Amino acid sequence: MNEDIAACLCGARTIAIVGASHKPQRPVYQVMAYLMAAGFDVAPINPGLAGQDLMGQRVYARLADLPRPVDLVNIFRRRAALGGIVDEALALSPVPRTIWMQIGLSDEQAAARARNAGVTVVMDRCTKIDHIHYCHST
Repeated sequence: MNEDIAACLCGARTIAIVGASHKPQRPVYQVMAYLMAAGFDVAPINPGLAGQDLMGQRVYARLADLPRPVDLVNIFRRRAALGGIVDEALALSPVPRTIWMQIGLSDEQAAARARNAGVTVVMDRCTKIDHIHYCHST
């Protein structure tokens, strides 16, 4: 499993952050800032902030609005929203290689759908913590 996590995260270049926030006290804000500093191309997703800039990045309302493909979809939303977000990610073309549910988040049924589509799923883990641990960030 650790090798899979390292491969997913260290091999990604573009990351969509679903549930992005403009509030610095929120973990999603801190993770997004870290990932950008680590060199990732980050696309924030939040319908309430769509069209605005967040840390210099344009915010999109939903994954389908992204103008470019992403390697990894990083989800920071409540558990009830996970299935719909995973389905939205699976509808992208090309389909992201990884769907990542942050600490405290998991949905086995949604994960099974993603795995059946050939997508790697990581649940209940933090991209920032794992990047620091596995990818030797700068």
